[in-house]
Amino acid sequence: MADTLDNLDRLAQRLEDRTAKVCVIGLGYVGLPLAIGLTHAGYSVLGLEADPERAGLVARGESYVGDVSDERLQAALARGFAATEDTGRLTEAEVFLITVPTPYTKTKQPDLSYIRQAVGAVADNLLPGRLIVLESTTYPGTTRELLIPRLERTGLKSGVDFEAAYSPERLEPGNRHHVLENTPKIVGGATERATQMCVTLYSSLVGEVVPVSSPDIAEMAKLLENTYRHVNIALANEMARLCHGLGIDVWEVIDAAATKPFGFAPFRPGPGVGGHCIPIDPYYLTYKAQEAEIHAPLIAEAGRVNDGMPDWVVQRVADTLNRVGKSLAGSELLIMGVAYKRDVGDLRESPALRVMERLQRKGVSLRYHDPLVPELPAAWNGMRSVPLTKEEVRRVDCVLVLTDHSAVDYDLIARHAARILDTRNAFRSHADAPVERL
Repeated sequence: MADTLDNLDRLAQRLEDRTAKVCVIGLGYVGLPLAIGLTHAGYSVLGLEADPERAGLVARGESYVGDVSDERLQAALARGFAATEDTGRLTEAEVFLITVPTPYTKTKQPDLSYIRQAVGAVADNLLPGRLIVLESTTYPGTTRELLIPRLERTGLKSGVDFEAAYSPERLEPGNRHHVLENTPKIVGGATERATQMCVTLYSSLVGEVVPVSSPDIAEMAKLLENTYRHVNIALANEMARLCHGLGIDVWEVIDAAATKPFGFAPFRPGPGVGGHCIPIDPYYLTYKAQEAEIHAPLIAEAGRVNDGMPDWVVQRVADTLNRVGKSLAGSELLIMGVAYKRDVGDLRESPALRVMERLQRKGVSLRYHDPLVPELPAAWNGMRSVPLTKEEVRRVDCVLVLTDHSAVDYDLIARHAARILDTRNAFRSHADAPVERL
């Protein structure tokens, strides 16, 4: 035991010296920025990426993550960062940071298959004196109930032979103000030593590290953050429907309420919620609540409100067309923006795609323009973004704004569209445009 404790003590010192070798498992929107940041902080970093195409792009210095420039990636490669598909190379690393996806199933149950695969790969190559940190969003108890028991099946013991912790990722794609380096990092270790190791590691990268008493606290904190947003977006969406029924401009209502300097944080309505966190995380929380036989009606109702917004948008399109004697079936629409949020090219859980699917089922002919998404996935039969020209705008019965990218020429649309349905308030400064709002 003494020799093993010496191994962990040596790792703690190597973390202080920044000589420990770190492996980031999963080089997606979270893992790639993390790996590059740690490389520039002075660590030797290996990225494990199961997708051979992505691994090849990284090796060539071509970034597929919007928040990572090719130049920054290439600078990291010059400092020794490397990507591999070979799980056998995990024996080279002393610290493992798991940043794999945690989607949900068709029935909105947690899908931890990627975590299980990543932890299994670590277990197959685990040596004494290692630190394993899970960053993927998940329900409270995952680190204790899944990660540690799987690693202990090797015969090594948590807190004796290896250390384990949870530190939730908190990046928001496209956010230029709050990035990895200035967003506080929560860490919760299974032991005090694990927590301290994480504090040392992440302090080299971020301005503030927030230690908490356990992995469960850190896991629940991440779910609270995104469930808070989920519930408040649902409130904004419900207010939009109420205000529409009462003939009140919901956007002006929100702007007026936001002048209160305390007790109110503005959230905006839209066609639904998308991305890698907000549509998914609350269902991880309700799953755990159901497992513990705890009723969480507010979270469940917020999910129903947000999930219902694509249908509401389709109904608003139908109403807009009906007022000029047109039906949905056979009409032509130009969709403005298909990404899940403004100024990113990310389609994950995009509500725009859900709206488009419903419109197509009702016989609507669709075209779209999105400067950040040149082509939709194969399921959309190669549908590509069309140029934004006055001819494209004039040819359709309605322009439907689902994502309000800042690079779009809204003046052109305002001048040439027959009618506009704006779910994002992109035309707030175009009083004379033929626009209806959500």
